[in-house]
Amino acid sequence: MLRELVKYARVLEIVGDTIKIYVPSEDSAQTVVRFGDLAVIEAEDGEKPLAQVIHIDRNEVTLQVFSGTKGISTQAKATFLGHPMQTPYSDNILGRVFDGAGTPIDGGPDLSSEPRFDIGGPSVNPAERTVPKKMIRTDVPMIDIFNSLVESQKIPIFSVSGEPYNPFLARIGIQADADIVVFGGLGLIFDDYHTFRQSFEDAGVFSRAVMFVNQASDPLVERLLVPDMALAVAEKFAVEEGKRVLVLLTDMTAYADAMKEVGISQERVPSNRGYMGDLYSQLARRYEKACDYAKGGSVTILTVTTMPGDDVTHPVPDNTGYITEGQLYLHNGVIDPFGSLSRLKQNVIGKVTREDHGQIMNTMIRFYSESRDAAQKQAMAFELSDYDHKVLKFGALFRARFMDIEVSLPLEEALDLAWATLAECFRPEQLLMKQALVDKYYPKDANGPVAAE
Repeated sequence: MLRELVKYARVLEIVGDTIKIYVPSEDSAQTVVRFGDLAVIEAEDGEKPLAQVIHIDRNEVTLQVFSGTKGISTQAKATFLGHPMQTPYSDNILGRVFDGAGTPIDGGPDLSSEPRFDIGGPSVNPAERTVPKKMIRTDVPMIDIFNSLVESQKIPIFSVSGEPYNPFLARIGIQADADIVVFGGLGLIFDDYHTFRQSFEDAGVFSRAVMFVNQASDPLVERLLVPDMALAVAEKFAVEEGKRVLVLLTDMTAYADAMKEVGISQERVPSNRGYMGDLYSQLARRYEKACDYAKGGSVTILTVTTMPGDDVTHPVPDNTGYITEGQLYLHNGVIDPFGSLSRLKQNVIGKVTREDHGQIMNTMIRFYSESRDAAQKQAMAFELSDYDHKVLKFGALFRARFMDIEVSLPLEEALDLAWATLAECFRPEQLLMKQALVDKYYPKDANGPVAAE
């Protein structure tokens, strides 16, 4: 341990927010430090910013300085601490807000005496996982009915700038039936950060939430630490206390952009559109923290991934799609049923939900698809049949009652509303559903379509 606290004073170069330190041969950089370890930089002006090891090449160690290299000269000294970034963990962190370095920024009580642990550990051993089979209710019909969120799932919300994805993510955090909500903000403007915090406080859920926030004006390198801090805390709550934890991260494209900037400062050879070649593995390392523990709780990850230019082939959403188990596509202010997919929903639909769930899901989407076709016929001035008018009416009701992201309904009420909507537009025999379900759930006083004919 004594060797780890030796000061090294030979600064080879300073590039951007990185500095390169020479470690003499007798101390061998590989034994003094490890990738990801922290160091304290002593500048001539007395400041002591933290830095993180991001590259080791024989006797040369490259450090990323959290607060930037302004005020640091080649006369600076570096002291390696022998451990990676750590975050506090206890029940006292609930209802608190931290920055990307794990420092409280909410003006609350000091947490320096709380237990701390390393972040960025390995993914969970598959032997400790169990098959996902429990649902997280969000009270958002387009999720609960059509793309159910399953515990331990990792799923992004694909969207574009200008869409209300942050207010929508906040609503899910408020309405989800999770024990703990861990929020990670990546490069947020102050208004967005304030919106999340105020939303949690107004809804009375802040006491079961933890926030790690990197604002746009904060050091770039702290943005890279936020997901690891949020996921490490979530893992602790799930493993040690058996909690069902929902992790919300926004925006993962900003996270990938930060990785790109750090890679450029290291003069690494870029890959597709300037991103580093390890983009996939870096994203997967975070997403694979999602887990349903056989002897504990669960960690579920819901993120926002913006698509520059609404381009789903952009490297960030493209790589994300290979890692995650589906996506929710937020487009034109609604969750698009044709762009969204939850690959784990079959684990819960009709098994932990009501028996008619699967049939309702398929029937509603089938009729909505037909309403889109009828709308195209109408736009091209083709003559419409009576059936076309029915599906057009259904499409309008479907968009207003289900696709609007402001709609909030428990799953059972949403299923009942689905039956009522079908009954307003179609006769029982037109539904093409199991007769036993029609007999049981089709509203008995529904005679609108029959009377119209």
